[in-house]
Amino acid sequence: MSATALSRDRIIVLLALLGVTILAWLYLIADRQRMADMDMPGMADMAMPMPWSVARFALTFAMWWIMMLGMMLPSAAPTILTFATIARRQRAQGQKFVPTSVFTIGYLLVWGAFCVAATALQWGLDQAALLSPLLGTNSAWIGGALFILGGLYQFTPFKYACLKQCRSPFTFLLNHWRDGWQGALRIGWLHGLYCLGCCWVLMALLFAVGVMNLVWVAALAAFVFAEKLLPGGVWIGRVAGALMVAFGVHLLT
Repeated sequence: MSATALSRDRIIVLLALLGVTILAWLYLIADRQRMADMDMPGMADMAMPMPWSVARFALTFAMWWIMMLGMMLPSAAPTILTFATIARRQRAQGQKFVPTSVFTIGYLLVWGAFCVAATALQWGLDQAALLSPLLGTNSAWIGGALFILGGLYQFTPFKYACLKQCRSPFTFLLNHWRDGWQGALRIGWLHGLYCLGCCWVLMALLFAVGVMNLVWVAALAAFVFAEKLLPGGVWIGRVAGALMVAFGVHLLT
């Protein structure tokens, strides 16, 4: 396959990722505005939490998953683009072609599983009346503990091992490549697991700062991007970890 064709394919994949990310953020902004419109005077003082139904659980899950699209796809883009390049070159050599979307679906399924857990946790916190209008915990103890946990996790070997896989797209794909649709789904799932292992505590911090606090959502997304893709990403993560611990201790004192 010519360099021009490869470049064209990369642009198509990149535009698709950009489009999905923009749509995800537009949805979050619209959802945040909807919540603001519903926040009538005196509503925050209601003692009884709203009952949960299957429909509300599903909508909350959808909100979480769309949020993960907006937050995680930009930092996953290099690996997705690298997969697209390898897959296209295999096709040019006469091998079976697997769409990049199959790899991406495997990646997103992992975050879908995380969103089920996050929705269940939000449900529990809501029933315990521990959520603010922005869906952050109103308990300084929980918030402080989450920041301390997030900060300490930045220094663990498990965090570093997962981050290393996320920072080396070509090496990851070379070591874990499997042919065919099932292989693409499998390595997409595996990459999602490494990404989850790298970032799950950071995503849990949303319960400390507010799930619908879009300034913090954007800040965490930018931090994940910097940690995974910038040359000094490992040190950025460690400095941020120290600051998280310090802020968590501040919340507890």
